[in-house]
Amino acid sequence: MNLYKHISESQLSISELMLPSHSNFSGKIHGGHILNLMDQIAFACASKHSENYCVTASVNKVDFLNPIEVGELVTMKASINFTGRTSMVVGLRVESENIRTGEKKHCNSSYFTMVAKDETGKSTPIPGIVLTSKDEILRFVRSIKRQEEAKDRTSRFNSKSFEMEEFLPLLINSNSKLLLP
Repeated sequence: MNLYKHISESQLSISELMLPSHSNFSGKIHGGHILNLMDQIAFACASKHSENYCVTASVNKVDFLNPIEVGELVTMKASINFTGRTSMVVGLRVESENIRTGEKKHCNSSYFTMVAKDETGKSTPIPGIVLTSKDEILRFVRSIKRQEEAKDRTSRFNSKSFEMEEFLPLLINSNSKLLLP
């Protein structure tokens, strides 16, 4: 196993024509279909980098920015943004293209945390990444910050340490009704 790999060694891109069978009840492409494709390319990118089977550990922030229409060409790009000891963050970008007009839309960006597994199913070490540009360093550092923020969220809203009174002011202008004994 190489100790480090260049990001370009595992970058992938896939394109797929969106069919009527991929649509939801409103005639747009179903978000679940897009998530399935995203998981597949994240798996392929992570497996290519780690040279091992990989599993999805988490998905961070999936925002559907623009709808995708039947007949559009969807292109997904995947790249390793961060490497830990056994896990990596795969950055994904989803774009759709109207193949008649050439108009392109950014539809989604997301981050999949993938974990490399050995033949017995245990987490296994992976190569690090070689950072060669300001953008690559930015993506790496952003991944570190996202991980720190997730740990903070988890501990701050732990049910055993949650102080309800501290957060009651957030309910004042919310669409909720508070009925406590």
